[in-house]
Amino acid sequence: MTDLRIDPTPIPGLLVVHLPVHGDARGWFKENWQREKMVALGLPDFGPVQNNMSFNATRGATRGIHTEPWDKFVSVATGKVFAAWVDMRAGDSFGATFSVEIDEGVAVFVPRGVGNSYQALADGTVYSYLVNDHYQPGKVYPALNLADPTAAIPWPIPLASGEAEISEKDRNNPFLGDVAPMEPRRTLITGGQGQLGRALAALYPDATVVGRDELDLTDEAALEAWPWQDYGVVLNAAAYTAVDKAETPEGRAAAWAANASAPAALARIAARRGLTLVHYSTDYVFDGSDVEGGHTEQTPLAPLGVYGQTKAAGDIAVAAAPRHYILRTTWVIGEGHNFIRTMQKLAAEGVSPSVVADQVGRLTFTDELARATGHLLDSGAAYGTYNVTNAGTPRSWADYARRVFELSGRDPKDVSSTTTEEYAAGKQMSPRPLFSVLSLAKLEATGFTSADADEALASYLGNA
Repeated sequence: MTDLRIDPTPIPGLLVVHLPVHGDARGWFKENWQREKMVALGLPDFGPVQNNMSFNATRGATRGIHTEPWDKFVSVATGKVFAAWVDMRAGDSFGATFSVEIDEGVAVFVPRGVGNSYQALADGTVYSYLVNDHYQPGKVYPALNLADPTAAIPWPIPLASGEAEISEKDRNNPFLGDVAPMEPRRTLITGGQGQLGRALAALYPDATVVGRDELDLTDEAALEAWPWQDYGVVLNAAAYTAVDKAETPEGRAAAWAANASAPAALARIAARRGLTLVHYSTDYVFDGSDVEGGHTEQTPLAPLGVYGQTKAAGDIAVAAAPRHYILRTTWVIGEGHNFIRTMQKLAAEGVSPSVVADQVGRLTFTDELARATGHLLDSGAAYGTYNVTNAGTPRSWADYARRVFELSGRDPKDVSSTTTEEYAAGKQMSPRPLFSVLSLAKLEATGFTSADADEALASYLGNA
């Protein structure tokens, strides 16, 4: 009996699993799929949902080369096969091949886009597929001819011999030169019309970008009908951000639907489909208490208003998805209407505004937030919550307004200071956290260096 071990192959992601088999005069027993042990050794936690069996009556039965858009864990329940794989994914490894004999002591993990085939070496062989998506009868998936000369698979029983049993369909599959490579799963960006959505779309030009008209995240039927099998990553930039309106009866319901219920639905889909879900949060989930060094990712949630409460609920829901990143941020500035553009306009029009000086934080430019998103995904950083803002000295809104005036050619003294309490007098406003500084230590530990907020502000205004 061998120890459980996993070996790599020349095809990226294709893994050979050597299984311990316990045998005696009665036969044998094996743990064909053991999630905890196998994942600990490096097998992807691919979330199988269906187990299929293929019975092969006689030696020489040959099937493939089939390339379904899901991951597989293949093995034999009885008998033995010669199995072969061809990488059909777009990229440098397209056309790479690997083969191995599979008996009761060997299994193979086959990633999405790698063509799978085998030839029975014994009568009565049963071949097992554990897959992470549901088979759809009648749907046509990419395939490759078993006799493709480029793949040159060394079938132990020659395909032209009378002993090799091949279906007419498999005999007529195309050769490699006529096969369109399988593209990787796509990225979906929700909230595409917002400041952040636009920055993410610029970073991921091949992504599917949707707004509420294309995909209403609060519509259960629309979510169920979406082709999630085509996607691997969801960047959820959709949110209800009318902070003050969220305190009204109408706004409260809309905020809970968009900021809590919708992320919870995406988290359930991500868990079921094995998707990576990136969700964007806010300093409003905290009460604004002054914390030395800034709020960390472990600071207890204590939202003051409805907006913050709904965002906190969304964070809790998203954290239930196995593959999730929650990017908590502050004072977001991008293309479109925002505080910096308002101050720039007032400076140009000769207005001298009064701006709150008791709320302290850092600006976060959307291109920086998008850059951090790409870094976490590309680096394979541990899933979880990360604070993301621009770096530098924390400042008040009044400080930033004065800097905008200065960069616009106005005297910064034209901006006067007020308090949050004074500014809110007579208005229906949601409570604001006064201290919004977030610690960036956890993000920095992943190798990401945040750009300075003051430098980013100057660049932002210079590019206007």
